[in-house]
Amino acid sequence: MRDAMAAAVTGLQRLAHSLQDPEKVAAFQRLCGVRRPLEGEEKKTDCHPNGVGNGTATQRRGKTHQAQRRNSLTGEEGEPFVIRNWLLYYLFTFGTELGNELFCISFFPFWIWNVDPYVGRRVIIVWVWVMYLGQCTKDVIRLPRPLSPPVIKMEVFYNSEYGMPSTHAMSGTAIPLSLVLLSLGRWQYPFFYGLLLAVIWCCLVCLSRVYMGMHSILDVVVGVLYAIIVLIVFLPALDLIDNFNLTYEYSPLIIISLHLALGIFSFTLDTWSTSRGDTAQLLGSGAGVACGSHVRYMMGLMPEPLPSMLPFTIPAITVNLLGMALLRVFVGLVILLPIRAVMKMVTLPLACKVFGIPCDDIRKARQSMQVELPYRYITYGVVGFSVMFFVPYMFTFIGLQ
Repeated sequence: MRDAMAAAVTGLQRLAHSLQDPEKVAAFQRLCGVRRPLEGEEKKTDCHPNGVGNGTATQRRGKTHQAQRRNSLTGEEGEPFVIRNWLLYYLFTFGTELGNELFCISFFPFWIWNVDPYVGRRVIIVWVWVMYLGQCTKDVIRLPRPLSPPVIKMEVFYNSEYGMPSTHAMSGTAIPLSLVLLSLGRWQYPFFYGLLLAVIWCCLVCLSRVYMGMHSILDVVVGVLYAIIVLIVFLPALDLIDNFNLTYEYSPLIIISLHLALGIFSFTLDTWSTSRGDTAQLLGSGAGVACGSHVRYMMGLMPEPLPSMLPFTIPAITVNLLGMALLRVFVGLVILLPIRAVMKMVTLPLACKVFGIPCDDIRKARQSMQVELPYRYITYGVVGFSVMFFVPYMFTFIGLQ
């Protein structure tokens, strides 16, 4: 028995070492048409000043491109590369965006404002815990990202973070699966198609992280399995958590204190990385959404349907329905984005002043824990509260609800 267990452990270690091999990531990139520029090729980049590549629809031999999403805090820009398959490039760029801030600040509000706030706020609870546990686990394991070379780093925004587990893979697993499981029985639709969409979503995000050179295969596999474990633990507790957030009189105080404490006591970083700020950002967002849900519920603005009214049927997609949905998103973002911008402008210098951090060097100030945590937490706490309460209240006021 002991020999069999030892052989199994050895086999798993060899498998893990094989899946962590950066050569496999580089081989996948070459298979997808990504390579380094040859000597003498034109070094021209398709990158905006903010680091977001705009690309082009045609391939010209000898044209090189710079890594996407330059990190404004570290100044890292990455190496040039040549793309031979533009279809895969755009597909995997879209896949990796499914785990970035732009997607979250667009998708969650869209779902809450147009589809189902009940499912939306519960998915956000899952997302916050999945991402929080993933970021903390990275800083405990401290496993580096794939080596470059041989890997080509096509996106360097998160390169300062550790690699395992892939939090993109975790969110790309948890969000679509929780959407399907939480809407099952509440909405009437074929379960197979929902599950198929969730699997496609998950695979696209996972493959995109390997394609971008940001994760090994092992990072992605561990991220998927870790997310499934978190879902198994948290899904049965969602009723209790959501009811507490909505109905308990002092829940906002507890929510704010808990999320703030998690952000303060979670990190013992040896060097600065984007994980601390991102974690404070998602904790703030989760706290804001939970507090907004509480206020909205207490004001009687979020009635739940009677059990006899369930399951909902998916309405016919009409021009009027699409128009109203797009109008709500447009008006909501017109309200939301200035709120975020104003909060950033106010909280950053305020945090610097309160903690005595020089504000003349913004990059250095934002890397200070005393500034970064309250700056991100407060800003995105207000954003989350606005998504759940203020913007829907304005919809009711102007007749868009």
